[in-house]
This record gives sequence, C-alpha cells and structure tokens, in this order.
Amino acid sequence: MKKLILVTSPPASGKTYIAKKLAEALSHVVYLDKDTLITLSKQIFVVAGEEYNRSSDFFNKNIRDYEYETIVALALEALKYDDIVLINAPFTKEIRDLNYIKKLKAILKDSNASLVVIWVETSIDVTHQRMIERNSDRDTWKLAHWNEYISEINFDIPIALDDPHVKDDLLIFKNSSDEEFTDSLIKTICILEESSVRK
Repeated sequence: MKKLILVTSPPASGKTYIAKKLAEALSHVVYLDKDTLITLSKQIFVVAGEEYNRSSDFFNKNIRDYEYETIVALALEALKYDDIVLINAPFTKEIRDLNYIKKLKAILKDSNASLVVIWVETSIDVTHQRMIERNSDRDTWKLAHWNEYISEINFDIPIALDDPHVKDDLLIFKNSSDEEFTDSLIKTICILEESSVRK
C-alpha cells in the first residue's frame, strides 16, 4: 500500500532535518516541503500592504489554509506516480481535526494509500534555541513575542490519531537531543520499511 507521510510538529522542532533524513533513507519517495510556498505567500503580504507576520490574523484568514490545500493537492498528484509522498509541514490545526483526518484517509483509500503521521517531540526550550539559531525572518515576530506565541502552540502528542491496531498511523520521533534523534530515526525507518511497498 502507498503512503502519505506527514512529518509534523510545532515550528523549530527539527521537522525539516528529520523529514529529509527519512526521505533519503526510504525508497520510492517524493519529498515536499510546505515552506517552498513561502515565496508566494510573502508576495501576498506585499500586495496587501500587510506586515510580514505568519502568526497574524491576516495570514490565518487569507493564506494559511491555502498553503495546506496546495501542498496536499501536490502530494495526492505525486502519489499517482510513486509509492511514498512525505510532506514536511506543521499541520498544527489539521492533525487535531479528526474530521479533516477522516476525509484525508478516505481520499487516500481511493488511491490505495494510507496516512502516516510522524510527530516530532521536542522540548519547548530546545525549540526556542533552535528558532534563535536558524535566524529566519519567518520567526521574527515569534521570537519578539515569545510568551504570546508559545501560549498558543500545542506541544501535546496528537494521541487521538493513534489506532492501537495500526502500527504506523502515528509515530513519535523524539528529538530533544542527538541521542534521541539517532534512536528515533532507526526505529522510524524500520517501521516504515516494514510496511512499505517494494517494487
């Protein structure tokens, strides 16, 4: 069975590095990063005369959901031609919306594909430090208003997605240290390879 893998977590948890390492290790995989769409999104801020703030009401109302619709549409298209599509994106709202997940699973079933959510678990302190170190303009507002920003972010594992009868529907990737990363990478690849299609 084909797979759509969502590598998810709050920003600066290490999603991109982890997603790329997984994509490198797996066979027949298409890697998609939602951040690729940021160039287009920035232009919407410019045209609208709005401050570039990806935590703003303007972003949430006019841009956010369209980024997700686009990246998922690209993934579904790619699944027609390969076995695994891996999306690197927070999916903060979507993975806690069981109706959204149910609809996505139904669409995937029609393509003989299943959904795998990989939740990157990283401590808030480590996330804060990584955000400082990556020095990205997308984080300027977040770092300047850290307490306000962090109060709105849910770091809890989305356990509602876990079906005890399905081994790879929700995988937890611990990433607060190098040791956790190495251990989680090995375990995650083993589980994914065990249940993946081999051509």
